[in-house]
Amino acid sequence: MSESSATPGAAATPPRPAFVPKPPLLAAAYMLASTFIALSQSLGQGFLSANLTTLGGELGATQTETMWLMVVFMAPRAVLPLMLIKIRMQFGLRRFAEVSIIVYVAVALLSLLATDLRSALVVELLSGIAAAPLSTLAFLYMLEPLPPEKKLTIGLPLALTMISLGTPLARAINPLILTDGSWTNILMLKLGMSMICLVLVYRLPLVAAETMKVIKGMDLVSFGLIAASFGGFVACFTTGATYWWVEVPWLGQAIAASIAALVLALVIELHRRTPLLDVRWLTSPAMLHLTAALLIFRIILSEQSSGAPGLFQTLGFAQEQVAPLFWAIAAATLGGGIACALVLRPDRVPFIHVGALLLIAAGAGMDAHSNSGLAPRDLILSQSLIGFASTLFLPSAMATGLLTALSKGPQYLLSFIIVFLSSQILGGTIGAGLFRSIVTARTAAHAEWIAEELTTGDPLVSARISGLAQQLSAQLTDAAQLKAQAAAQLAATVQREATVAAYNDVFAAISFLALAALAVLTGHILLNFLRARMAPPVPAAH
Repeated sequence: MSESSATPGAAATPPRPAFVPKPPLLAAAYMLASTFIALSQSLGQGFLSANLTTLGGELGATQTETMWLMVVFMAPRAVLPLMLIKIRMQFGLRRFAEVSIIVYVAVALLSLLATDLRSALVVELLSGIAAAPLSTLAFLYMLEPLPPEKKLTIGLPLALTMISLGTPLARAINPLILTDGSWTNILMLKLGMSMICLVLVYRLPLVAAETMKVIKGMDLVSFGLIAASFGGFVACFTTGATYWWVEVPWLGQAIAASIAALVLALVIELHRRTPLLDVRWLTSPAMLHLTAALLIFRIILSEQSSGAPGLFQTLGFAQEQVAPLFWAIAAATLGGGIACALVLRPDRVPFIHVGALLLIAAGAGMDAHSNSGLAPRDLILSQSLIGFASTLFLPSAMATGLLTALSKGPQYLLSFIIVFLSSQILGGTIGAGLFRSIVTARTAAHAEWIAEELTTGDPLVSARISGLAQQLSAQLTDAAQLKAQAAAQLAATVQREATVAAYNDVFAAISFLALAALAVLTGHILLNFLRARMAPPVPAAH
């Protein structure tokens, strides 16, 4: 697809047969297989993210060290789309599906043997590699039974919705699975789901497509450079808020090296006759606009993946208490995908995006008024709005990009799919890293401001300490200990209030960013409308 020429043998390959409708039950089975495959890979990421703070105990590692589990899982998922589509084209769709799912089952079995941090890092790296093809398989199985006119409007939204559903669903069911607090329960669930996926893939084969030799030697060079670049970005933005950006020199060095590797790869691709990526097309104004929109939207959505979980962890809520919120988010995510499938048409895409940005701005704006007395039920409406908006926006954006790529020619399709998948992985990682970093910085600033106002001579502070001391007097009798304990509790309260205020700042910033994106999009819609009105009429054909 991305090569401008194929091998002579490929020309003799019979074309893919025309669409043949499947019986309703068989079509439903293919769509069920897509749902199961999508949830299998997305739940794995969701479970890992939800349990990073507790995995250290089982692996004998610190919380900082367990952050690297997310790095090694996400890095291959960001870069492997570059080669997976070419591998599928060269070796065949059916073989690609069968080998991918066998590798996924094997890694799920291997994960049961991980007992320390080192072995867990190896297993999560392999899990990320094995999970990367499953997103493609989920798309293929959802599109397989649908007629061509329904693939973009129904198949695409449903597939993306099921892939997006895994993150909130994992946090919702996590307390039900960790009944004894053991990570092994989740590993067994992943193994069971992978074996069901294996049966589904072999019982429901995909229609074979034509194959052609498309992998070139220089593809591997460019892929290696881009893999190093993306891996560096994932590592830095995942761990930057933990190590802190200015405290360790290697973070800046890694970002510089990642940028250099990416630039070198792009220079190589520009000078190739059959490049892995069509850089000139990707840097055209239309594609830069779409890529920027995808990145900004994914960064905005970090409010949900990093905001609500981090805020309630700060406030001391257990996962069981937060689970109802994520059930609501999962339901809203599913509802957004269904709504998108019902209304999606190419001419409606800008207005769908307007609606999505309005919902995100409203939801983040509501969250910006949180306080230390907040409960998970208080964010159900706002977070549901954001979850609904996420699956309203992404399928329509991807459909627009696919139509743009296909209008230029099939060889541009690979470049767009790479941009879309990579922008979602990298955008989500960068957004979450920036969110955590800004919260950390704002927490320190708010704590400093509050501390300046809290002096021991302040009668309000003295009254607060006296009140805390009276509450503790039933447990402590020594006056010095009482005062020290009361002062410590006041300091903890200051830190708690500063953290909540920091989250409010970031929620407000995300709401403003959504409104700014909405203003730009509205201006773009109006400009296109004016251009259409002012364009000279097309003369009628005689």
